[in-house]
Amino acid sequence: MELEVRHLRALCAIADTGSLHKAARQLGMSQPSLTTQLRRIEQEIGGQLFARERTGCRPTPLGRMALSRARPLVSEMRALISETKAAAAHATEGPQLRIGSTASRAIPGWLRRLRVRLPATTETSLQTDVSANALLRMVAGGQLDVAFVHEVEGSPLRIPEGLHSRVLVEREPQFVFLAADHPAAAQPVVHLTDLAADRWMVDPTVDGEWDGLLRVLRAAGLNPRVLHGDYLTAASLVATGEVVTVCQPTSHARPDMVVRPLDGDPLGVRLLVAARTEGELDSVYGELEASYWEAARQSPAYDEWLAGRAAAA
Repeated sequence: MELEVRHLRALCAIADTGSLHKAARQLGMSQPSLTTQLRRIEQEIGGQLFARERTGCRPTPLGRMALSRARPLVSEMRALISETKAAAAHATEGPQLRIGSTASRAIPGWLRRLRVRLPATTETSLQTDVSANALLRMVAGGQLDVAFVHEVEGSPLRIPEGLHSRVLVEREPQFVFLAADHPAAAQPVVHLTDLAADRWMVDPTVDGEWDGLLRVLRAAGLNPRVLHGDYLTAASLVATGEVVTVCQPTSHARPDMVVRPLDGDPLGVRLLVAARTEGELDSVYGELEASYWEAARQSPAYDEWLAGRAAAA
């Protein structure tokens, strides 16, 4: 068997995920197929590349050496494909801008500002996803030009090699949604202990979200009942008093539910934007920054929190 780029990509995926199962899912293949492929690669190289342990796969010394050579090759091939595709699209269809983003209230203003500043762009597309890591992989693979994502504190994102990133907000505090008639809603700031008897709802498909919330709740000595589901459903259940849930500080209150900061800001995220080149970052960052702070000013709870931080500085 002759080694190909797809084989090197498989080795990198196994090392990055630490699991044959997760790597197979990332590569879009079955675990048995990936296991067979790895066995053939090891036979071709002449040694074991990964130690199969109960907790996952760990590169052997030979595996680490192979990965040190494979990663640059995979990165270069990815760049070659993405840049060639972009050039072809530009030649046949005119300039395009393909944006990926996790959920954010900054997106409408960002798109509006980009249309004004980049009138020559024939089309601006938007793809949203709950997985920041998936969006970053799409940028690296050339399916997107730029991605605006959030990184939950304590759960670092896996930024592919070759991508350039820029931090928009180093630490954005996460607030909570409560029913308007919840006893804690009468307070300007909510203590986690005030929510000890509540059920929480979290979307476990959002990268790092469940782990981050679990760490915060355990640190506060809480072990509440938790429901798993998307945040659209969560909002409906919050309004009826069934659950409470974490929300972005730019979220808007409604007559039947309120947005409140948590005492001590125990849970935060880092907001960042990534692209393949610094030039691509420069072309979108200013509009994103302006749109984010516009959304922040439009949220009374967040605007007040920011004013309090500014006064204390």
